[in-house]
Amino acid sequence: MPPAAVAAAAAAAALALGLCLAAVSGVEARPAAAGAKPHARRIAVTGGALNVVTLGPSRGGSGPPLLLLHGASGNLKDLQESIGRRLAVRHRVILVDRPGHGRSDRLGGREMSSPARQADAIAQALDALGVGRVVVVGHSWSGALATNLALDHPSHVAGLVVLSGATHPYPGGAAWYNEIAATPLLGPIFVATLVRPIGERRFEDGVASTFRPKAPPPGYLERTDAKLLLRPSEFEANAEDLVDLKPFLVRQAPRYGAIRAPTTIITSDKDDVVSPELHSRALRRQIRGSKLVVIPGVGHMPHWNATDRVVAEIEAVVAKARR
Repeated sequence: MPPAAVAAAAAAAALALGLCLAAVSGVEARPAAAGAKPHARRIAVTGGALNVVTLGPSRGGSGPPLLLLHGASGNLKDLQESIGRRLAVRHRVILVDRPGHGRSDRLGGREMSSPARQADAIAQALDALGVGRVVVVGHSWSGALATNLALDHPSHVAGLVVLSGATHPYPGGAAWYNEIAATPLLGPIFVATLVRPIGERRFEDGVASTFRPKAPPPGYLERTDAKLLLRPSEFEANAEDLVDLKPFLVRQAPRYGAIRAPTTIITSDKDDVVSPELHSRALRRQIRGSKLVVIPGVGHMPHWNATDRVVAEIEAVVAKARR
């Protein structure tokens, strides 16, 4: 995915990991009704505040609310603009910029790279909103986060959808540029001096390389505020998330058999970012009664390029959770 040279690595690779370790095609993801106007607010949690956006009815809706969690190298608008507005026609939808991403504070230091620590903060935000049980949808990196919510905060999780999710240890480690960006002392210098100037030149190429075999949809960068990633603080937080993910999954993966919430796992046979075999199929074997959906030919971002199918599968989990 990432190019070998420093010039390509600074922007292309961080986007390219789609865990990001992220993919888009076509124009299937489309705006929903005009009534799905986002309402943003900052929710105080331990260490700072999270940026939370809600769509749809403030109360009620069809079934429990939906909590949508974005992957690495991105922010909540990736899910808001693909499936969030569509789902908000019938449901209350809650989207969160993960700590250090988008417009949320990092809330702490390196310890916040842990999906478990991020899950704690998000659970606090749900309590502050007065939200009880939700159907959690976690994309890519947030496969680890969504499953952790189901394990460590089961009273908040009525249902679980893992979307091209990273859930298990994988061969190799993080790319060297993420290792540098996550290194104390050297990392801040690296991201402050190289990320912005190089990233601006290489950004679109990096996005295109991530979205193969499909092409990015028109206006994707603008619709999703994707270039927020080039801010030094966010690039560094993203690198820490990626570097620390594998050792976290080594510890968490053996626990998945304890998940009892209705679960659907969505992947693609063409996802070369997060391996369907290492992650989605393995998770299906561990969670009793879970459903595996393999969408042919859509790559790593099925919420953009197979939107109708993804929305339908999420609706099905909501229906199970409601029962």
